[in-house]
Amino acid sequence: MPDGACDSHAHVIGVPPAYPFVAARSYTPPEATEQAYLRHLDALGCARGVLVQVSVHGSDNRRMIETLKAHPDRLRGVAVVPPDIDGATLESLHDDGVRAVRVNVLFGGGLGFDAIEPLAERIAPLGWHLELLLDARSLPELAPRLARLNVPFVIDHMGHAPFGNEGFATMIALLRDGAWVKLSGAYRIEPPPYEAVKPIAQACLEAAPDRCIWGSDWPHVALTKDMPNAGALLDLLADWAPDAALRKRVLVDNPARLYRFV
Repeated sequence: MPDGACDSHAHVIGVPPAYPFVAARSYTPPEATEQAYLRHLDALGCARGVLVQVSVHGSDNRRMIETLKAHPDRLRGVAVVPPDIDGATLESLHDDGVRAVRVNVLFGGGLGFDAIEPLAERIAPLGWHLELLLDARSLPELAPRLARLNVPFVIDHMGHAPFGNEGFATMIALLRDGAWVKLSGAYRIEPPPYEAVKPIAQACLEAAPDRCIWGSDWPHVALTKDMPNAGALLDLLADWAPDAALRKRVLVDNPARLYRFV
């Protein structure tokens, strides 16, 4: 692993009653502690990490924020906030290490597409970006709205996009025009050995080598069996990007720029 490597997508999860779950959640996960998360980063050889607010906690970002504040040089965060959030709260989140907000239309507890423009307006002064958890089949209709945003946006998990369909083609066009993408969640597209994911990842890398980042998606929420191994998922990147210089961009340079580690 290159120096400064970053796992750009993982979660910490608290448990009730200290950290309540939202009633509208799509799954009920076990706890994922700060200590287990740090062991995960160390095992991968990642000097840095990005925590994404998990859907089961809704907009209660406390568990994530506690972890960010304990490791300000190593970690950054992606929060879930209401579209009418006030500026003082956003500033506080920024000080805590948050650099983006998430729109999630796939799991209960997230915000829908109606929140995109109001959130973009709120976060633009901070230099944040939007992170979008969606199915790429929604991108053809959504693309004109995304193209008008005044903030960058990141597509999670390669858009859950099968190679070659209309949603995939739209995602690649958006990447060429400035969008970012997370090379993560291969197991959310197909079961191992993920052969059909390779052309998807390589098309993303070809379209936007300076806007691709990698994430483990630890602790692999909403799965109940056949839990993936994070090291094996990281090994996929070596197959998708055999060039060491390109891997360094994905693991080090791109996330450092997006999440402002430096």
